[in-house]
Amino acid sequence: MELTTFLILIAAGLAAGIINAVVGSGTLIVYPVLIALGIPPVIANGTNTTGLCLGSIASAVGYRRELKGRMRRLAVPLVGTVVAAVFGAWLVVALPEHVFASVVPWLILMAAVLVALQPRVVRWLKSRRGDKPHSLVALTAGTSTVGIYGGYFGAAQGVFYMAVLGVLYDSDIQRSNGAKNLLASAANITAAVVFALSGRVLWIAALAVAIGAIVGGFTGAHIGRRLPDKAMRTALVTIAVVSAVVLLVKR
Repeated sequence: MELTTFLILIAAGLAAGIINAVVGSGTLIVYPVLIALGIPPVIANGTNTTGLCLGSIASAVGYRRELKGRMRRLAVPLVGTVVAAVFGAWLVVALPEHVFASVVPWLILMAAVLVALQPRVVRWLKSRRGDKPHSLVALTAGTSTVGIYGGYFGAAQGVFYMAVLGVLYDSDIQRSNGAKNLLASAANITAAVVFALSGRVLWIAALAVAIGAIVGGFTGAHIGRRLPDKAMRTALVTIAVVSAVVLLVKR
């Protein structure tokens, strides 16, 4: 790999790490870059997931304050997320590559819509008052369903998690964001293991993405508490729409 390409992937990982901590859609940055570099879709997906998983851990660590004293509540949903992510990643590996290549542009467009609508979701969550106890079964079912999607592709999985967690876990945005980062990191790590074992990872590219994502994950955790993200969201939606259109045209 040329040095320029390596640096481009580091930059993409950095941006994605920050976005994952703040919004939860970093895949919309890295995956199109990997495709543009000529990497096949399934390999690009495995490389993206593997490269970003360490950044997800960094984001979760950055939000450890919001997770303090809450691990018992999140233990069962965490296990459910891991099992679900194994199934999601297995679908990528087991099904023909053209299935993944066909569905991804539409997943990216769906992710763009979710990212665009997230402020409305956040406003709705903020309008809630109090934190009534919710069923652990419902919380686990909701987060596990998102875990399947996270294991399969993962773009905007953070938006899904925020919607589920805001209703079934905690209406406080920052505490839900901390839980989101924890569960998303579990889904990403699990999927990365499946992709690595099945040979769907380009390791040099994943290393470059990981270097940037780790820095971005820690940075994003601090930014996420205070950043007005309208500009970032607009850029992210634009990138997603352009990427989806390009992928559809290439088909």
